[in-house]
Amino acid sequence: MSIPKVIHYCWFGKGKMPALAEKCIKSWVKHCPDYKIVCHNEENFDISRNRYAREAYDAGKWAFVSDYVRLKVLYDEGGIYLDTDVELIKPLDNLIKDSGYMGFDDNGVISTGLGFACEKGNELVGTLLADYDDISFILPDGSYDMTPCPDRNTKTMERLGLDLKKKEQIFMGIRMLPEDYLCPMKYYTGRKIITKNTYSIHHFCASWTSKTAKRTLFVKRIVGVRLYDKLYGKFLHKFKWLEW
Repeated sequence: MSIPKVIHYCWFGKGKMPALAEKCIKSWVKHCPDYKIVCHNEENFDISRNRYAREAYDAGKWAFVSDYVRLKVLYDEGGIYLDTDVELIKPLDNLIKDSGYMGFDDNGVISTGLGFACEKGNELVGTLLADYDDISFILPDGSYDMTPCPDRNTKTMERLGLDLKKKEQIFMGIRMLPEDYLCPMKYYTGRKIITKNTYSIHHFCASWTSKTAKRTLFVKRIVGVRLYDKLYGKFLHKFKWLEW
């Protein structure tokens, strides 16, 4: 068995695709010209098959719908998944020679949004998928479960034996890659550190976050994280459009 040369991505909500997403998809075509590219959306994926995904969809939280769909699609079909804010800078051929890959982000957790690949029926992906079988997106108090998938997925993998201190390892048939492979850009600073290992750049659109969080990130990237934290304690906390 091998990893199919198919790049899967999700676009739910029927909204207009932003310029960055179009740019990123063009980079996939440029660097992987012989790969098939498949878009998964409400027209070709049955959201009703999973309660978590259905509730997230009804709430308009498209990124959380994708958290489930990406695992389901790759478990059923195999291939590569990329978020629409992932820009390729070189071909993926060498990465898919293995039975699969995932990558660490700059927070030290595994993030499938950076891009990941596996063969059909991969055990690890099946285990991560099973986490969504018995959970709801809507919590008992009516609020939403906004747990980012890197946190949810990494918690499961750590329980299964993943060593978070060992940045490159083979775990349950998947090659775990250090952050410079798939996540060379720092989330809070926007600084890029491209190395010879780098295959792609995740631009951190973070569509699942609030507008307030996006404004906060913007300010942090301008003034720096340390200065922001100092200023927040003194007077920035007075601005309701920012958060710590």
